Amino acid sequence: QLESEKRVVISELQGYENDPGYRLSRRVMQAAFPNSPYGLPVGGTKADVQKFTVDQVRQYYRKYYSPDNAILVVVGDFQTAATVEAIKEIFGNIPKVSRGAGEQGSRAAEVGSSDVNLGTKADNLNQLASVSSINQNPIVLREEGSAALLNVVYPLPPVNHPDIPALQVMDYVLTSGRNSRLYQALVESGLTSDAGGYTSNLIGAGWYELSATAVRGEKLTKIDQTLQQAIAQLQTNGVTPEELKRAKAQFVADITLSNRNITNQASQLGDSETTAGDYRYIDKLVAAVGEVNTADVKRVAQEYLKADKRKVGYFEPTQITDDEGSSTRNGGQTSEKFNLGPPVDAAEVAKYLPEIEVANKTSDSPAETLRERGLPESFKLGNGMQVLLVSDRSTPTVTLSGNIPAGRQFDPATKAGVAELTADNLMNGTKTKDALTLAKVLESRGASLEFSAAREGVNLGGYSLKADLPVLIETLADVVQNATFPTDQLELSRQRQITELKAQLDDPNYLSFRTLQQQIFPQNHPFHSYPTLESLKSITRADVVEFYQTYYRPDNTVLALVGDFDPTEVKSLLEKHFANWTASGKPQQIDFPPVATPEKIVRLNPVLPGKTQAVTVIGNRGINRQDSRYYAALALNQILGGDT
Repeated sequence: QLESEKRVVISELQGYENDPGYRLSRRVMQAAFPNSPYGLPVGGTKADVQKFTVDQVRQYYRKYYSPDNAILVVVGDFQTAATVEAIKEIFGNIPKVSRGAGEQGSRAAEVGSSDVNLGTKADNLNQLASVSSINQNPIVLREEGSAALLNVVYPLPPVNHPDIPALQVMDYVLTSGRNSRLYQALVESGLTSDAGGYTSNLIGAGWYELSATAVRGEKLTKIDQTLQQAIAQLQTNGVTPEELKRAKAQFVADITLSNRNITNQASQLGDSETTAGDYRYIDKLVAAVGEVNTADVKRVAQEYLKADKRKVGYFEPTQITDDEGSSTRNGGQTSEKFNLGPPVDAAEVAKYLPEIEVANKTSDSPAETLRERGLPESFKLGNGMQVLLVSDRSTPTVTLSGNIPAGRQFDPATKAGVAELTADNLMNGTKTKDALTLAKVLESRGASLEFSAAREGVNLGGYSLKADLPVLIETLADVVQNATFPTDQLELSRQRQITELKAQLDDPNYLSFRTLQQQIFPQNHPFHSYPTLESLKSITRADVVEFYQTYYRPDNTVLALVGDFDPTEVKSLLEKHFANWTASGKPQQIDFPPVATPEKIVRLNPVLPGKTQAVTVIGNRGINRQDSRYYAALALNQILGGDT
């Protein structure tokens, strides 16, 4: 059994190794923490796993899987007294592990004092883990890949250090949102297709990791220099009051929005108790962030982002993946007849569908009845836009989701990618606001609004705190009606898509599914089409504007809102802001050509150099969502291992 599990773990590790970003990050972390477990990958290495014996695993289990080394968190709808009694009965009789001399010690001693004092200034940095502080040349990986990558790591103090709140704010100023320092310096300048970072603060130490993907043709040395200049400006000039306010709002909103379900709440409580020694840690951290000032942010940037403390890595691809995504493509064929069998009776499917029961009905109002049943209230605006509302007062937040049938299936064959390019540029400016103004309106409130093109439609998603819902709705209405698609932003988006395409074509998971789908669907089918380097380069601004004007219509748009709001007030807001969004004629429809069942098995083997793990995909066309056998197919999928 152990050998079987070792093969599973090794397979997972090899899957990680397929990602150049993972390989680069691992090397940089090893250099930054050469004498600490934090410099090692959590899953170990293939060589480590192969050496494990049953005795080693059993010894580890006996040493650490003990009730005095465990935390149980229960969140949800339950009776407290009865649950506590059940926990005592189930877990109370499990004996503690008997440890040898020198192994005893409370978990609180490992974590530190549970009296978390996050509000005072740091008086020393002795809690920093042992890290390599010699300013060496960059770590350079030259391997097969699709794009050049930059990775930088700075050591930070552990979780209970009083500088953590200011470091959190510093991170948001540098990396969170379109108005962040690094996004402006690297992405908006056209040097990189993305740029981001995060702070990690654990029991023994922490780190600040920054990363970026170079646009083709841009040098990593120039990108690294630009990043260092942005950090130096922060260290010299500090942050503005506007940046400070926006960063705090984003941090508080992220914490609040991340705890809208009981699973996340339980995870946060457990993580806080395990890592910080206090399940109330996040509440204290939020309060401490509120006290951070501009001087605090400047001070921690100067203290922790010193050039001689950082470790930097460059990934320089030696073989750029070509536009077809592979250098070799081998195929073999064997014949095997297929038989789908007779269709399943719809009545048979109905046996497996649960009945909806309404208990304790207290209102004759249709809307109130729907709310009692947990079902959305559905209605259409005068322009035909369908709206679904679910009022949920459990947290002071609102989630907005929607779909516009303007997806990649409408891409012309020679302009594949226009749907995605259109969706990506919706937030780049309207008739009254430019891109930065749109971003500031939302980011200053910790709110978000994004669009992404899928195969059949454009998915829109947003969130905000309860009080900011009117701003979120107003921004959505402005964007879908008044987007202007500035040429300079369109070109930056095109370069980012080209970089992303090359990364996708270097990803075995993406390439295998793309190859399968193009084999299943004939060339004249909309599902066969995928963007290429040529198609992306051929798209003009006029193409994007025409696509936007043709397919972005209210009469086939669905918008759903879930959260803490008054449905009547939301209806009024929607009617006010979307009243002028109209469309003439009928929405465009696609006549999908028939897809024949294959008569023989076809094997295609695109080859990607430099990968440690192969990906196998087996498939055929699925059934229509309206097919009476759909639920039977879902059940079959689970039986075959759907979620494993």
